[in-house]
Amino acid sequence: MASFRVKGGLKLKGEIIPQGAKNEALQVICAVLLSPEDITIDKIPDIRDVNKLIELLSDMGVTVRKNGPESYTFNAAAIDLDFLETQDFLDKASALRGSVMILGPLLARFGTGKLSKPGGDKIGRRRMDTHFTGFQKLGATFRYDKKKEIYHIDGSDLRGCYMLLDEASVTGTANIIMAAVMAKGKTTIYNAACEPYIQQLCGMLNRMGAKISGVGSNLLQIEGVGYLAGTTHTLLPDMIEIGSFIGLAAMTQSEITIKQVQADKLGIIPEIFRRMGIKLDIIGDDIHVPSQKHYEIETFIDGSILTIADAIWPGFTPDLLSIVLVTATQAKGTVLVHQKMFESRLFFVDKLIDMGAQIILCDPHRATVIGLDRKYPLRGIRMTSPDIRAGVALLIAAMSAEGTSVIDNVEQIDRGYQFIDKRLNALGASIERID
Repeated sequence: MASFRVKGGLKLKGEIIPQGAKNEALQVICAVLLSPEDITIDKIPDIRDVNKLIELLSDMGVTVRKNGPESYTFNAAAIDLDFLETQDFLDKASALRGSVMILGPLLARFGTGKLSKPGGDKIGRRRMDTHFTGFQKLGATFRYDKKKEIYHIDGSDLRGCYMLLDEASVTGTANIIMAAVMAKGKTTIYNAACEPYIQQLCGMLNRMGAKISGVGSNLLQIEGVGYLAGTTHTLLPDMIEIGSFIGLAAMTQSEITIKQVQADKLGIIPEIFRRMGIKLDIIGDDIHVPSQKHYEIETFIDGSILTIADAIWPGFTPDLLSIVLVTATQAKGTVLVHQKMFESRLFFVDKLIDMGAQIILCDPHRATVIGLDRKYPLRGIRMTSPDIRAGVALLIAAMSAEGTSVIDNVEQIDRGYQFIDKRLNALGASIERID
């Protein structure tokens, strides 16, 4: 297990380029299973979750060629379906939540799928119903071995249909799209997620020969096709990294320019940070955050406390609520953070309270943050990263605190952030990795 030793109180300065989007990468890498032809994907981040998925596909028979630091070519012409029956497959798939998205392509192209219960962040129950109900509506049949926690799926006769998703799940929508693109007939998906990552997946599939319309809306129409060809694809910059860097700049009074952000794909994210009182300028395709000694949280028009909550796109992404929460600790003013989706994601606030933050955890979904306006700096402590996003929030807190902090279990951070210690050290941070 690795740890970070972080010297706090340092101001950063310079430019940083966000990595390719983790959540998009997990989707489009699974999509290579839909075609026997070469598919080249650029801007792939070098992070644990993505690397584990690439390793899993390689074990399944996908030929993987690394073209450069962030570019891979995949060829899934010779998939070994027998590997799905091995314990090695089940073990590797269960260690990676994103592995659930291999099911849609496997059902579409080969008519069969098998998966053990996926792992991932410990942020509360993350049900699979949307994925599996969608497959069942397309005609797949399921058998669940409760003792071994293994799903066996037969998708040998997938047929298009109308479906209304019970929730606008991003991974669920992606998985169902990938199953439907080669199903017989027409599929209509209502209440579909429409995040930029889903739009990117649909664009990639359409270039491969799929027939998907309604992209960017919550109503998708898919005409099944018999064959999908190869293509090239470039990932979006990771909007969660971009938001994390904005919060980091504010907390540490740093001047940072975030390069090549594709600002038109960021939705409401810049506006939410502005409501936190953080100054930022979008210049061309870059975001410049100036050094700020103070930033003041807005109130609602009637003067009541601002509430920031997650919502389906184009609402605010739940992955950035941890960043908003930690950033608020040194703002002037009060904010209620409402995490609707996951019931355990706010539990990391106990560590911020130990650092001196004024936070009231109202219930598993809501926390009120009373900003200290830098009058009482956070203090360095030893803590453990519980999940990816909380881990980076704690890293931001440590970088702004007085003294030295140690963050254990940074493998969680490595799952979602590429070389984060080296990249921030290049801007003037002091983060030492301890094995």
